[in-house]
Amino acid sequence: MSKAGALDLASGLGGKIDKTEVLSAVEKYEKYHVCHGGEEEARKSNYTDMVNKYYDLVTSFYEYGWGESFHFAPRWKGESLRESIKRHEHFLALQLGLKPGQKVLDVGCGIGGPLREIARFSSASITGLNNNEYQITRGKELNRIVGVDKTCNFVKAEIEIGDGLPDIRLTGKCLEALKQAGFEVIWENDLAVDSPQPWYLPLDKSRISFSSFRLTAVGRFITKNMVKALEFVGLAPPGSQRVQDFLEKAAEGLVEGGKREIFTPMYFFLAQKPLSESQ
Repeated sequence: MSKAGALDLASGLGGKIDKTEVLSAVEKYEKYHVCHGGEEEARKSNYTDMVNKYYDLVTSFYEYGWGESFHFAPRWKGESLRESIKRHEHFLALQLGLKPGQKVLDVGCGIGGPLREIARFSSASITGLNNNEYQITRGKELNRIVGVDKTCNFVKAEIEIGDGLPDIRLTGKCLEALKQAGFEVIWENDLAVDSPQPWYLPLDKSRISFSSFRLTAVGRFITKNMVKALEFVGLAPPGSQRVQDFLEKAAEGLVEGGKREIFTPMYFFLAQKPLSESQ
């Protein structure tokens, strides 16, 4: 997990956006959303710009609070968030049967936390595909720090052109789409259902955790006031507080959605092209 501190958070805020333009970028991003008067069609037609602004604005917060791997994981009782994330990434490597020297593509790789962990676990060579320049730059630096820059790299490309995720899809629709695309589904399961701990637990402010203190109510209160102070003295760009605010609202929405079982962030499927087609 990342060891990012307050100064790392401040220096990374805004990503590739010029620090003097962070506030206007925040305002533009907020306008894409209905709660700020935005229109759904505007979000769809400006999908690439919206996504890039989002990740430029929030990546340093993600790394500061969550670590280098921006995903949830099934979690045993007594297991820390960090341990569960590492175990889940090892699980993925094992499901794929990765071996030394094999080449792997990680689509939507963030700053490469899973990429680095799986590469070290399996000795496979992994290429991360991402459409955000700042995340790629950050990922390359982290690759160099841990010594996987010779076997792992990043490619910048549009991951999805169009309307992104206009609606939440039922898992049955996901399976149907895989089969229509010519894949054979080996097995699939919602890993959140069988997880001993709720997937949204790290974001639930009612819990107390020392291993992921920054995600607790007290930790988030401290972060909020720290960002306020950093912005006041000029170490963080204007608009940083507003980024922290909409991430706080997002966390609250995730917890509420998880409790109501509206969606899952851990639907897993293992699929392959039939051998006759892939040979």
